[in-house]
Amino acid sequence: MNKIKIDKSIIIACDFDTIETLEKIVKETKNREKLGGFKLGFELGLKYGLPKCVETIRKYSNKTIIYDHQKSGTDVPFTGEKFAQVCKEAGVDYVIHFPQAGPETEKAWIKASQDAGLGVIIGGEMTHPGYLENEGGFLRDDAPRRMYEIAVEMGVTEFVVPGNKPEKIKMYREFFESKGIEPVLYSPGLVSQGGKISDSGEAAGKKWHAIVGRAVYQAENASNAIDELGKEL
Repeated sequence: MNKIKIDKSIIIACDFDTIETLEKIVKETKNREKLGGFKLGFELGLKYGLPKCVETIRKYSNKTIIYDHQKSGTDVPFTGEKFAQVCKEAGVDYVIHFPQAGPETEKAWIKASQDAGLGVIIGGEMTHPGYLENEGGFLRDDAPRRMYEIAVEMGVTEFVVPGNKPEKIKMYREFFESKGIEPVLYSPGLVSQGGKISDSGEAAGKKWHAIVGRAVYQAENASNAIDELGKEL
């Protein structure tokens, strides 16, 4: 798989709706030192197809491509193999799963992705209010930790943690370290959603990638935005 080569970076969340914007953003930012890669979401993926999106990025950049289906890992177990095959054939490097459908689906989807040669990033806690039970959400408060623990047992070392909750980032990092691994963490919820890159980066430790969308692709100059955000890592 095509891993991110630096310990801390900015990953652009490509959550917009035209392939022309994708091409423009990749062309503008491709050579920035602190750019770790590009995260594709459902909007571009469903509208144009993953192969077309990957092809567009690869015309200009060999940086890591992550596909975030928002949210994959929530179907029945056997569909994980189909999902992994589609992603592998499209040419993405990593997939993000949020295994909210339970442990059997989580195990099956992780294994299918690993067998396909994809990098696996597991998410548990999200950034928005009303997610966990204590704030009116559907999921038990210990659900994210259970998702992460199963992933660790299956050899996963890379995880999504909420960038606008630095205290939770620190808690989960310490949990992963207690399991004997040095985690690679990824965080959305920064800048536009209130999280500060400097605070979350400090909580995350050595290996952390800030996932930033609007603050880059809505900036007057995306290249300069990457450089400025990179100073906060």
